[in-house]
Amino acid sequence: MQERQVDLSERVAQVKRKTRPWKSIIALVLAIASAIISHLASPRRKSNVLFSAPDWTYRIVWAGTAVLFLIFGSMATYGLARQARQLLEPRVGVAYSAIVRYAILIVGAFTTLLLTLVLFGVPVSQLVLGGALTTVFVSIAAQQALGNVFAGLVLMLARPFKVGDEIRLRAGSLGGGGTLDGTVTDIGITYVRVDTSGGLISVPNSQALNAVVGPIPPDGGNGAQVAAVSDGKSGTPGAPEQPQPSPPGPV
Repeated sequence: MQERQVDLSERVAQVKRKTRPWKSIIALVLAIASAIISHLASPRRKSNVLFSAPDWTYRIVWAGTAVLFLIFGSMATYGLARQARQLLEPRVGVAYSAIVRYAILIVGAFTTLLLTLVLFGVPVSQLVLGGALTTVFVSIAAQQALGNVFAGLVLMLARPFKVGDEIRLRAGSLGGGGTLDGTVTDIGITYVRVDTSGGLISVPNSQALNAVVGPIPPDGGNGAQVAAVSDGKSGTPGAPEQPQPSPPGPV
């Protein structure tokens, strides 16, 4: 009986996961339709083409559909962000799928709020200008952190190495002569963690992306050594040629 209940709950969960994308798509379609109706019923329009009715009826339709757009737009944004996280999590990991989810939430919430204000006739030019300036200043202040985040996304997509690989990083920005050998233990949002002989080291994603990456040589050295060649005439390789004794003459 318990096994049947568990099996039934798993099937219900699978059905819910399959129907969630359609809920987000339907909410998005309803949001677009509400925005169009609210725009057509706006009192700022000189002529209304929806239906013949008193002015107060148009105002109710205009305000009501604008509120519906805010509700459906929020539902669609939240649903699409959740679906994107579930889709990307098996491929890029929990950390980066969470970043994509937050980015969709922020962009979707800002767009929904902005369009709602436009539908209500609120001037948003100054708001957009102020938000753009704030974004520029924040981006400049957090340039290094954002660079590590985007470099981490490139590492996750390009996959020059993965967790568990024994790698050698070589770059001028790295300490210890510019070479770092170790095993990758984690690829995070801002750092790549490498387990070396000296302990666990966190390398910024931007430096790991700019470094030359390769497997550790079997001998652990810096490369093949060039063998010295003897000239056959001297006892020491590479030494100047020594005079050879002449054969003895006739007696």
